[in-house]
Amino acid sequence: MNPLYNAGIRLYALAASVASLRNRKARLMVDGQRKTLENIERKLGRDSRPVWVHASSLGEFEQGRPLIEKLRREHPGRKILLTFFSPSGYEVRRNYAGADCVAYLPFDKPSNVRRFLDLVNPSVAVFVKYEFWGNYLQQLRRRGVPTYLISAIFRPGQIFFRPWGGMFRSMLRCYTHIFVQDERSRQLLASVGVDCVTVAGDTRFDRVTDICRTTVALEPVERFCGGVRRPGRLPVMIAGSSWGPDEEAYLPWVNSRDDIRLIIAPHEFDAQRIARIAAQVEGRCVLYSEAERDITAVDGAKCMIVDCFGKLSSIYRYGDIAYIGGGFGAGIHNINEAAVYGMPVVFGPRHAKFKEASDLIAEGGGFEIDSPESCAAVLGALADNPEHLADASSKAAAYIRRNLGATDKVYAAIFPG
Repeated sequence: MNPLYNAGIRLYALAASVASLRNRKARLMVDGQRKTLENIERKLGRDSRPVWVHASSLGEFEQGRPLIEKLRREHPGRKILLTFFSPSGYEVRRNYAGADCVAYLPFDKPSNVRRFLDLVNPSVAVFVKYEFWGNYLQQLRRRGVPTYLISAIFRPGQIFFRPWGGMFRSMLRCYTHIFVQDERSRQLLASVGVDCVTVAGDTRFDRVTDICRTTVALEPVERFCGGVRRPGRLPVMIAGSSWGPDEEAYLPWVNSRDDIRLIIAPHEFDAQRIARIAAQVEGRCVLYSEAERDITAVDGAKCMIVDCFGKLSSIYRYGDIAYIGGGFGAGIHNINEAAVYGMPVVFGPRHAKFKEASDLIAEGGGFEIDSPESCAAVLGALADNPEHLADASSKAAAYIRRNLGATDKVYAAIFPG
């Protein structure tokens, strides 16, 4: 890549090193990258020629996961290397059994890239959704490694489509093939001369459907909710990946109602964060961990706070309405994970990057809110009108069903025969 890009990467790496002195996440990333090559050599050796799958963070991993698991089923002898850039992905999935090795991806400096690729020597490289690292992509192309981008989505305002975006357009041309979520993305790429593109859809639909089919019963949640959507129970709202601004939007409405049970799965759940949430809820709160130790702890509670990872996808099956967090910050979290259970999804205004959000709004299974007042109006309309709730629920489920199959399309193209 050009000197300006490489200088930017070096500054980024330096900033991360400085931040690691005080910031836990930065420290995990910097320390983890130092161990990457040792980790790979110990677990894969030097001659395994793995399939390399890279996901920036946890959300992108969930998009890549159906492809990894299909490859594992179809070709159990092939080695798989999974890399993450973000600690929020690596630290949660470092022991993921679907890959032979899970590691941090070193910063995209030329020296790092050469050492990494000399050791890994991948047979295939698969990047998920948003990953554009210029030095890695150029080296993969020079070495003749088939390189793919899957579940990608593009928007007109991105730098690839700006007059000054030539360097970034050159990254797109390094991919052997790009699999996009929608026709608009294909057309945008064609407008800048990138034609090795297939509209395959979003593999997350396959992933959430797999989760739905294999979900497990959670006794503390079942007792708290009064069963799984049985007639006569109080409505249950589940706030997934909730942040502070989200709680400021939905808690006034929840606090005004005596007939709503609430489950909050905060995006982060340290002791201070949990204490702040509990202080805002008018009514008794119980922690999921408490209820695991003593199931009777849920009795009489208005709110359950989930203080552990890995439960949310199974918890959604107990809900009537889902509020998906992040829409007042960087962007909403996974709405498909809730919609697959036939549940309307409500979220904040920052969802432009997420096609499924716009689609669900258009189809009547998703609802945007931008204030406590609009949130109360939307949630109240759903909770107080059973026909409206049932209609929105069925539309959410139907949307997921119509969008299945991306994994099979991508797999057949990357691993034919």
